[in-house]
Amino acid sequence: MNEPVPHNAVDNRKTVMFLTLIAVAMLGLGMAAKPLYDTFCRVTGYGGTTRVADALSVNTLERPIKVRFDSNVASGLNWSFRPMQTAINVKLGENALAFYTAKNNSDVAIVGTASYNVSPIKAAPYFSKIECFCFTEQRLEPGENVKMPVLFFVDPLMAEELRLEDVKTITLSYTFHPVDKPGDDAFTANDRQAAIDELTALDLSQ
Repeated sequence: MNEPVPHNAVDNRKTVMFLTLIAVAMLGLGMAAKPLYDTFCRVTGYGGTTRVADALSVNTLERPIKVRFDSNVASGLNWSFRPMQTAINVKLGENALAFYTAKNNSDVAIVGTASYNVSPIKAAPYFSKIECFCFTEQRLEPGENVKMPVLFFVDPLMAEELRLEDVKTITLSYTFHPVDKPGDDAFTANDRQAAIDELTALDLSQ
């Protein structure tokens, strides 16, 4: 005949199961937190993250804005990385194409990825990228020196924000990091040239 299970033993099992479920749920949230945070930043411009536009701007205002370009390389990545132009002057809503260069200074192929932000942070929601080398991982062969494009505009809706009247200059900053486990879609020389050919063929005027 089976012995009855003590009541406190049943309670203990329920407690263990409950705590296990909480632990699994917290692990799942932790794994999802980074991509959710990244998506939130891209949509809202939070933390200086720029927005991604799916089409060229079609409305230009006379208000000028200077866009400065900054570059950084994370520790552990043997690359040189710099903008081809230190700054350009555009109008709100004007489509603009800029370029960065990168060189792999090592004797092995390396895949890197670029993180980015805009300052001042309050202007980030109005800085829209249409195409950018930062959207994909970049594979550079040993000694390879490449040119990489970024196509963008500063949203004319910025002119409607009184708190942004003092913004005369926006700085777009990138930092390249090494990729330990690169994906199969990392851009190569052919991909980069195809992207440049496509972008330089666009009519950026409205």
